[in-house]
Amino acid sequence: MEMDEVRPENRHIVLGGLRDALVMMVDDDSMVIELTQAFLEKAGYRRFVSTDDSSNAVAMLLRELPDVVLLDLNMPRVSGFDVLASMRADPVLKHIPAIVMTSADDPETRLKALDLGASDFLRKPVDPSELALRLRNTLAAKAHREAIRKAFVRYVSPRLAEGIINDASAPFASPAQRAEMVALFADLRGFTRITETIGVEHVVEMLNEYFTVLTEAAYQHDGTIFNMAGDSLLVGFNVPFLQADAAARAWRTAVDMVARFGAVAATWRARHGVATGVGIGICQGPVIIGNVGSPHYMSYTVIGNPVNTAARLMETAQMGEVLVSSDFYEEIRRLVPQGRAEARGEVALRGKAETVKVYSIRP
Repeated sequence: MEMDEVRPENRHIVLGGLRDALVMMVDDDSMVIELTQAFLEKAGYRRFVSTDDSSNAVAMLLRELPDVVLLDLNMPRVSGFDVLASMRADPVLKHIPAIVMTSADDPETRLKALDLGASDFLRKPVDPSELALRLRNTLAAKAHREAIRKAFVRYVSPRLAEGIINDASAPFASPAQRAEMVALFADLRGFTRITETIGVEHVVEMLNEYFTVLTEAAYQHDGTIFNMAGDSLLVGFNVPFLQADAAARAWRTAVDMVARFGAVAATWRARHGVATGVGIGICQGPVIIGNVGSPHYMSYTVIGNPVNTAARLMETAQMGEVLVSSDFYEEIRRLVPQGRAEARGEVALRGKAETVKVYSIRP
């Protein structure tokens, strides 16, 4: 990989390729930099950048976005502590692990560095073998963290995923519990006709495009993806994280879904001659949330009347229509533009013994 190709999305170092990592060193002693670079090259680390001017360190970090930084603490003008503080305050740099190196041996220095976000601590003169070991472990930990983040991003927004990683009491590991949930089901209208009239390779491509715009809308408002099957998508709000404005988030997600997919549907009509749109059902109420399955396969899911009702509302919704339960409508009434909502009265939904008071909204 060329240096000008180095971007955050290209830096997900897997355990088998740690020596492809970009190592950056900041130290005011150029001789120490040269010796360190020579050792790392001998150890197989082919990519190395450095500066002996700490005042340029932050700018260089932002430009190079290394996978790890080796940072001296005692430097003139801008100390390693200053660099650590700047890294911690930056939304991108705070994720870059920093191994600090210093001749200081007092506990206060070590604690201050760790408090500012240092990943590890080495005392000068640094033993090359120890440096290699600490570097390997730091990069492996970063790769592991990235793998966990990717796993969580399949279900929640990147912002929530980061919160889960930083919280030892991650909700996905919690026992089953009852919770209040706003359930949003979205479905692609006219999907059967699409599968019957368009080539298989195009159907898969279209589904990927459809789910991409819908999940982006959900993540924009911190919704959690609970299920994606066929052409349907279940998004939850207020679970597994409490959200005081869960109803508003769900409504804004529905509006965004209809708007974002509207542009996609127009392209499909021009390209494939198909008329389609997204239908959405929303309901709120108590659910059971937890890991359900067998010892061989588990799924973090939600069970309860709001989920079933939202699914039935989705089945009934027309293209570009959002059908909601009356209690949910009361929560978001003020957000709905005048003239966009219509009361449908008591509606009998498939599989439900009691009727549900429903409102139809055209975002």
